[in-house]
Amino acid sequence: MTHRILGEYVETVPNGEYLKMRFSPSSIPLQQRWRNNGLSADFLSDYWVTFFPAHDIESQQRQIEVKGAICYIANELLENVMKFSYAGIDCPVNLELYLYQSEFRFYASNAVARKEVEAFQATIQELLSEDLAELYMRRLEDNALAQDGRSRLGLLTMLHDYGAQLAWKFEPCPQHPGVLVVTTMVRLVV
Repeated sequence: MTHRILGEYVETVPNGEYLKMRFSPSSIPLQQRWRNNGLSADFLSDYWVTFFPAHDIESQQRQIEVKGAICYIANELLENVMKFSYAGIDCPVNLELYLYQSEFRFYASNAVARKEVEAFQATIQELLSEDLAELYMRRLEDNALAQDGRSRLGLLTMLHDYGAQLAWKFEPCPQHPGVLVVTTMVRLVV
């Protein structure tokens, strides 16, 4: 498989304000970092909310909304890259967050085994092509019946509740044949 883009993916342009976080699976397994996801998401939201000063009730409300959206999206992306990262290799997990005027762009990347890609891309196609309200209700109903404890609502909630745009880039990992690096991009207009 060569490069594949799903959705309207926009490459990073490292200008203006941005933060990058990198987690290495060689020091501590990524799954053991689970409790740190919330701390990292809180840090990102606390940092970025300073770019939206609160001078009156309206700007205070906007600040609260921006902080909540950043925290939710960053936490969900971190949980997904940690949960679905291919543990068989020493490939870092990255989370980058850029502010472009009135838009945040999140880029979360991790390695995935090629055998997992087809099912993941089918899920992505579902997110990109189906009616979000119907899909959201169907997932809620499925979750009520499921016994596996997985909600499958993180990415869908970004689209449905936050009005975010999502896209993905799949590319071969040059150091590890049989492994792909997937980058999930989330665009959030603020």
